[in-house]
Amino acid sequence: MLQQTARGLRPPYLLAKSTLMTDKTDLSKRHIRSYVLRQGRVSPAQQRACDTLLPRFGIPYAARQIDLDHAFGRAAPKIMEIGFGMGESTAAIALEHPENDYLALEVHTPGVGNLLKLIDSRNIPNIRIIRHDAVEVLRDMICDGTLDGVHIFFPDPWHKARHNKRRLIQPPFIAQLVQKLKPGAYIHVATDWQDYAGQILAVLSAEPLLENTAENYAPRPGYRPLTKFEQRGIRLGHGVWDMVFRLMV
Repeated sequence: MLQQTARGLRPPYLLAKSTLMTDKTDLSKRHIRSYVLRQGRVSPAQQRACDTLLPRFGIPYAARQIDLDHAFGRAAPKIMEIGFGMGESTAAIALEHPENDYLALEVHTPGVGNLLKLIDSRNIPNIRIIRHDAVEVLRDMICDGTLDGVHIFFPDPWHKARHNKRRLIQPPFIAQLVQKLKPGAYIHVATDWQDYAGQILAVLSAEPLLENTAENYAPRPGYRPLTKFEQRGIRLGHGVWDMVFRLMV
């Protein structure tokens, strides 16, 4: 149900506007995008899913903090996934772990539409989607100390040296992400690009509030399914590196 406010209508899970979210023209709010909006072809089924299902399973971006329990309709552990691609792994994890709620962030319409189709066809109740930039969602919508885990699977490696600054995993982003975690919550990053794996491991290790759950790289946790692309890479001898860090209690 929408609530009437001085500025109009807003969903009840949107909390009062934070004093930190003020002038959108403030240059301090700008940041380097970690993605390029390559939409690709949106199939009619994907577009139809966005049109009909996103109002039900989506959370619109707004510069207001969100009550996640209200958005999911229950109190349960909250796991955020940043950049879910076409959503197959997201759907599989959510089905396998109905005790958790999964907040999935993605900017590309084909992937959003595909995950919505999976939610509908497999009757998955514990996923909500925000189609917006993850940095701005974290900054504007997620309350401190609310997340039980974060999944970042195969972020864009930006393999050209001159583009490395666009990589998502940088110290300022991790420092921001850590603020949103509950004590004992985890960050799980996986990449198939060795150079990026080294950078990610260095960045996570340098964050004083995080501790590595492994000596260096972790074995793939059982909850992360192998993608078709990953299986093909393994057959060809390509590496995949998982890193799982926890917020110290």
